[in-house]
Amino acid sequence: MSQSLGPTFTDALDGLGVGWTRTTAAEFPAAMADAVEQPAVGTPLPFDGVSLPEAVTVPPTPGELDAATTGVTPAFGGIADYGTVVVESRPEGDELVSLYPERHVAVLRESGLVAGVDGGSSAAGAGVDEAADDLRDRIETDRGSAVLATGASATADMGATVTGVHGPREVHVIVLTDR
Repeated sequence: MSQSLGPTFTDALDGLGVGWTRTTAAEFPAAMADAVEQPAVGTPLPFDGVSLPEAVTVPPTPGELDAATTGVTPAFGGIADYGTVVVESRPEGDELVSLYPERHVAVLRESGLVAGVDGGSSAAGAGVDEAADDLRDRIETDRGSAVLATGASATADMGATVTGVHGPREVHVIVLTDR
């Protein structure tokens, strides 16, 4: 959970073809305006100093969710080596809003990143274990779940790889710096 993981995370996002913006809370409105394609829906952001603009509908109705091009949600963590974001399934509808629209914009605090395979452990998947440890108490207490999303949705169930079948075709991550 180090600010030094930001470059590792954004390098992984680049490798996945995922757009990203690194910004401060003060510059967040401009970053959000650049990342969102209308119509947009979202869920409340639990981070101090930032909120969704009025142009993002919160909470969305089923019809608004269906019509949305962009869904904006918080990501409660990330695995830097993989470019993975952790989206909790809160009652606010994070899971639906992150998976249903064509474009997902995830907002993540840089301090929420864990390393991954090189994070001080030689075991593959160490970052996944560390991210799961960070979420375990909330998930067990609330009987919730979380989605670990790495890039746009893709499947090769029918032979050729197809994007956007089980989730968004496009992902953009806004990384909030801690300074």
